[in-house]
Amino acid sequence: MAATEVTTELIDAIRRQLQAAADPSRAAGAQAYMKSQMPSLGVRVPEVRRIVKTAAAAHPPGSLAELQSTVLALWRNAACREERYAAIDLTGLKLAAGELSMLAVYEEIIRTGAWWDLVDGVAHRLGSLLLAHRAELTPVLERWSRDQDFWVRRAAITAQLGAKSATDTVLLAAVIEANLKDPEFFIRKAIGWALRQYARTDPDWVRAFVEQHWADLSPLSRTEALRNLPA
Repeated sequence: MAATEVTTELIDAIRRQLQAAADPSRAAGAQAYMKSQMPSLGVRVPEVRRIVKTAAAAHPPGSLAELQSTVLALWRNAACREERYAAIDLTGLKLAAGELSMLAVYEEIIRTGAWWDLVDGVAHRLGSLLLAHRAELTPVLERWSRDQDFWVRRAAITAQLGAKSATDTVLLAAVIEANLKDPEFFIRKAIGWALRQYARTDPDWVRAFVEQHWADLSPLSRTEALRNLPA
């Protein structure tokens, strides 16, 4: 079967199942909550994931290139927000695991998605790539932390959220320090989130970092960072 056929069948299957699962009673509220001009079908995120898993099992991409083309076709031509969620979920297939060439796909999603649900949807994918390709990804995330696009900077900050003891604290400090004076809410929230998550692994490091940068950290970032630490 040709690559384009599989791509089309997988996308069509996802779209059919999303339409079948649509919940008009939730749709308007979901669209308003996300402050999105793109319509919503009102399909809950766990159901989107189930649909993607089912469709991908029935119409599996035959290669990484085919998977990438499928993700980008679904993303770029999405008629509703759930189709974009589905495109992100497709990047979780085993074909994409640890593949450095996925970075360009994630970057397009971040830059064109430009909202927290979509940007955060691929942040952990960046973290997985960092673990697999630390030498290549470290300078990329350092560069992203100084990008003009604050969504790209947010992704650099949140990339290690799930890394736990594998967290590169030198990199974590660098991407946060590059954004300490940024007034953007989504950056300040990301800084606090990243620190709060790592505090579960190394509370002493986080406390020391916050104390060192107390004057430059926003109150929001400080509060979030120290939320689960003893006073």
